[in-house]
Amino acid sequence: MTDTSRLDDKIIPPPELMSAWEAIPEIVKLGDPVLRTRAESVTRILTSDTQKLIEHMKVIMRKANGLGLAAPQVGVSKRVIVYEIDDQIHVLVNPIISGGRGEQLEPMEGCLSIPNLHGVVKRFQEIKIKGQDHRGRPVAKKVIDLEARVIQHEVDHLDGILFIDRAESASLVWAMPGRNGDDEEVDEPAFRE
Repeated sequence: MTDTSRLDDKIIPPPELMSAWEAIPEIVKLGDPVLRTRAESVTRILTSDTQKLIEHMKVIMRKANGLGLAAPQVGVSKRVIVYEIDDQIHVLVNPIISGGRGEQLEPMEGCLSIPNLHGVVKRFQEIKIKGQDHRGRPVAKKVIDLEARVIQHEVDHLDGILFIDRAESASLVWAMPGRNGDDEEVDEPAFRE
């Protein structure tokens, strides 16, 4: 695996994107040590602290128009993820990926902690996931496609792994605001020497 501290130092957003990095200050950005730390298991789910964390994560994820969010991304080193698929928010506490098969390369991945950076990441097409829901009830299911990709990305966060660690480095590009308000991929290199 890549020396992550050196990798983190090389990824610097273009000046035009600094406002995107500052837009949602509740989300921890690349360079914060919590993103590179293995998160602790949650021992008590039905506490007010854990429930407040889960609700806070849901609000921040929606505010940022994200597909998923892991607790370390809001500065809390706990094994909690939230994600949204088909307009439904899911919560997984202490998630464990117990198996995977197949391969998917699309869509390109991005991360709320590294705004506007996108890259190709090889992920399993199908995974088995287990953990607990927001009420502490056991969850065990198979998921595919985008849901599998999002869960793998968020579980990586819980282990201190960012998508840039798994991406094909040549595929990492910045999405710059286009004239019509849409993001457009540019040839701006992600790495700075």
